[in-house]
Amino acid sequence: MCDDDRNQPGRRALIVTGAAAALTLGSVSFAAAGERETRTVRGTLPTGSPDFVYVPVEVPDGVREIRVAYSYDRPSVPAGTAGNALDIGLFDERGTELGGRGFRGWSGGARTEFFVRADDATPGYLPGPVREGTWHIALGPYTVAPQGLAYEITVTLTYGERGATPRPVYPPERAKGRGRAWYRGDCHLHSWHSDGRRTPAEIAALARAAGLDFINSSEHNTSSAHPHWAAEAGDDLLVLVGEEVTTRNGHVLALGTDPGTFVDWRYRARDNRFGRFARQIRRAGGLVVPAHPHATCVGCGWKFGFGDADAVEVWNGPYTPDDEVALADWDAMLVASVREEGRGWLPAMGNSDAHRDPDAVGSPQTVVLAEELTREAIQDGIRAGRSYVAESARVSLAFTASGGRGEHAGIGERLRVDRETPVTVRLEVSGAPRCTVRFVTDQGVLFTSAPLPVSGAGVVEWRTTAAYAAYVRAELRHEAAAGPVPGALAAFTNPVFLGR
Repeated sequence: MCDDDRNQPGRRALIVTGAAAALTLGSVSFAAAGERETRTVRGTLPTGSPDFVYVPVEVPDGVREIRVAYSYDRPSVPAGTAGNALDIGLFDERGTELGGRGFRGWSGGARTEFFVRADDATPGYLPGPVREGTWHIALGPYTVAPQGLAYEITVTLTYGERGATPRPVYPPERAKGRGRAWYRGDCHLHSWHSDGRRTPAEIAALARAAGLDFINSSEHNTSSAHPHWAAEAGDDLLVLVGEEVTTRNGHVLALGTDPGTFVDWRYRARDNRFGRFARQIRRAGGLVVPAHPHATCVGCGWKFGFGDADAVEVWNGPYTPDDEVALADWDAMLVASVREEGRGWLPAMGNSDAHRDPDAVGSPQTVVLAEELTREAIQDGIRAGRSYVAESARVSLAFTASGGRGEHAGIGERLRVDRETPVTVRLEVSGAPRCTVRFVTDQGVLFTSAPLPVSGAGVVEWRTTAAYAAYVRAELRHEAAAGPVPGALAAFTNPVFLGR
């Protein structure tokens, strides 16, 4: 083993790539001698380091495998101060250009070691030849303690014959389905290909047990899981593939992209780069869905605006106060859509963001009216807002609005009636014992029902006009914990719009 101190702070060079500054350290070189070589480098990153720091690795010809291990210190910090957290990934000889072809994997902070070779790679990383040239280990100092972040990286190259890179096989874009029907799905899930602890097979089994018809693979900043889902799909389960693009200014689901699509995440809102990658997601056949927009973890709050979004994840995992804020923010966007002529509206979704036990796959879930159980039909239903969100498959809703002359509209549709025409709003519920129904309009909550019976089934109706309510959406709430505070959601719908 050889220690190499060229990566100390005094030897760092500041370069600018695209819109954001990044540090590139002194390179790690190998002599191409023997069957295996190892180099260890050490350094310290100060508070205020750039979002990404690159360690060049000069890879000679004849390398079969590159293996990287790293560690960093975690000193005690004062209360309220962020401690050290250091993410890691890898780019090959094609470079680190934003949106370029050099990406070979990302594990964030989920792993301390990974390898890449032609025939295999650690989950989160892409198998393929280890070609000669300058590779880069990408470090992401997520948070840095006041004392700085001291790290150590060990790189091992193994020489020999390269294996054959397997040709990827991806899940089909169609499942058997039930024709035009309501299909249940969870589009935010993590396996061991990012920071989850479950295998794709385990997730698929849990999805089936939860009564889901479709799921979406959404690993943090990597597409490595895509070919590993083919064996888990079936006539009863449609598997879409995508990514959770995890930037420093919020996370966004690339939902149902073409298999193998990688979406870069190395930018902030101030860099004015998100629109470019939102367009890439759509060109790859995916939907752009900001995730948990009001989550309180560092870097999780959504800062890019919603002009490029196709839908928004309003409910993420167990219902918490940040979901309540997201719901109120989404409702305000609905009001803006009816206030500004010609402005579209943004449908809502709910997903589990399940990572490991005891996270429940399918809680919550988005229930979509689709013509068939295919990638395209499910995306069409989500994009059109023909959906509602439920805490589990036990909860079912049927929400409609009707006029006096047979006019009829469902979730995500418009009831085209005159402003003064009486409108009847009707919600049929099952699977929600003692829950309360609320009808919400652009004025706010205008009707609250008595609790449903312990059977969980019931029908609630309310009458209004388009003059009084520009839209109506339904909420199903559990019993309130205290006084006027509303209970946690059991389900909610996208709106029905009223008027011509």
